[in-house]
Amino acid sequence: MQLKLDPSLSTPVFQQIIDQLHFSINTGELLPGFKLPSIRQIAQENDVAANTVAKALRQLEFRGVISAKARSGFEVTGENKSRYQARGVSSDKAEVHNVVDQLDAGIIPGAFCKITEDFLSGDPEKCNIIHADGSGTKSIIAYLQYKETGDPSVFQGIAQDSIVMNLDDLLCVGINGRILISNTINRNALNCPGEVIAALIEGTEIFLAQLRDQGVNIYSGGGETADVGDLTGTIVVDSCAVAIMKKNELIANNIHSDLAIIGLSSIGQASYEAVNNSGIGSNGLTSARHDMLCRYYADKYPETFDSNIDQDIVYCGPYRLEDKLPESSFSVGEAILSPTRSYAPLINRALSELGSEIKGLVHCSGGGQTKCIKFGHSVHFVKDNLFPTPPLFNAIQAASATSWQEMYKVFNMGHRMEVYVPHNRAQEVIDIAREYQIEAQQIGYTEAAEKNHLTLTGPDGQHFSY
Repeated sequence: MQLKLDPSLSTPVFQQIIDQLHFSINTGELLPGFKLPSIRQIAQENDVAANTVAKALRQLEFRGVISAKARSGFEVTGENKSRYQARGVSSDKAEVHNVVDQLDAGIIPGAFCKITEDFLSGDPEKCNIIHADGSGTKSIIAYLQYKETGDPSVFQGIAQDSIVMNLDDLLCVGINGRILISNTINRNALNCPGEVIAALIEGTEIFLAQLRDQGVNIYSGGGETADVGDLTGTIVVDSCAVAIMKKNELIANNIHSDLAIIGLSSIGQASYEAVNNSGIGSNGLTSARHDMLCRYYADKYPETFDSNIDQDIVYCGPYRLEDKLPESSFSVGEAILSPTRSYAPLINRALSELGSEIKGLVHCSGGGQTKCIKFGHSVHFVKDNLFPTPPLFNAIQAASATSWQEMYKVFNMGHRMEVYVPHNRAQEVIDIAREYQIEAQQIGYTEAAEKNHLTLTGPDGQHFSY
C-alpha cells in the first residue's frame, strides 16, 4: 500500500498515515471488509518505522474505521464509531473496564465504588472508600469563557463540578459520615495565572461550606497545584475523596427485579442552589464543546484541543458562548457551564428515613442512562417514563446530528441520580425530593431477565435497547 508521505511537512508522519487512510475509507476507495496489508508491509513500502504505522493504525481502530482481527491484521469496518470516540473519548470506557475488572473488586464486588477493609483505623466493623474524579473537559469551556471575558470567577463552578463527581458517586454506596477531599490542579501557568487558582480554591471552600450547611460533613484536605505546560495547554481540575464507614450501613447496589426506579431531575433550582441548573453534569463535555461551539474558538484558542483530531469535528457547532440557547433562558455558555448539581442533602435524608429499603443508587455519570446496566444481576431495566429532554441536550443533538441512541449513552438527558426502592416506597422518595424543590418521578422499573439489559423509551416515544 503506497502512501504519499512527506517527512518534511509539519504534520507528523503517523498523522499523515491516519489522514490518508481515513480519507480513502470515507470516500469508498477502501470498502468495508478490505484487509489492510500487515504493519511490516506498510512500513517497508513507505520507508517508515513499523511502530509509526502501528501507532497510526491504533488511532484508526479507536475511531472505529478499522478493526483488528485475530492473527490476520486489520480490516475496514462497516461503519464509523461515534463522534465522541473519534475525539478520543469513550462513553463506556470498555477498554478501561477490561483491565480494572480483573483487579481486586474490594469487599463488596458490584458496589458503585470500590470498598476496602478499614486500613486507616483498623476497625473490622468499618470500611474505607476512596474515590477520584474531576471536572473533565468542562474546565476547557471555563477557560474559553475566562479568556473571552477576563473573569476568573467562572472557575468556581469548575471546583464544584470536580467535588460533585466524587461526592455523588460516594452517595451510591451509602456514605453518610465525614468525607475528606483533596484537589489536584494541573495547569499551563502561561495561560492560567494565579487568579484562576485563587478562584478554584475559593469555589471549593464556598461549596464545601454550603454542603456542610445542609448537613453534609465534607471537609478540605488540601491539594496540589502542578505547572505542567507540556501536558496541558489549559487546565485540568481533579479531586480525590476518602471516607470511613460502618459496613452494616453500606449499599451494595444488589439491584434485583420488582423495584421502582425513581429519577431525580437534573434541571431547575434546588432549595440549596443559588441559580437555575441547565441539567448538564461533567460528562459528555467533549461532545458538548465541539458540537455546540463554532470554529472561532479553534482558530483563536488552538491550545484547547488535540491537533490529531479530525478537523471536521473540532469546534464544528453553530454557537458562540454568548448566544442564546434555543427554548431556554440560558445563554449557551451559561447552560454548558452550569455547575453540576449534588444530590447529597436529598440522598442523606432519604437514607435516614428509608434505610435498607433503598436497594440501589445509581449516579448517571459515565455511560449516561445506560450506567445502571453495570449493577445487579439478571435484571431487565425498563425506563419508560423519562423526564422531558432539557433544552441543552436537544440543542446538542440538533447541532451534532448525534443519534438519540448515543445521546442516552453520553448524557444524563434529564435525570442524573436514580433511587431503586420497592414500589410501595416510591412516593416517599418523590416527596422527599420535592421538599428540596427537585422534581422526581418513577421513570421505570426492574424485572427478571437472563442477563442485565436496558429498554428505554424516550419522551417522544422512541424505543432503544442496550
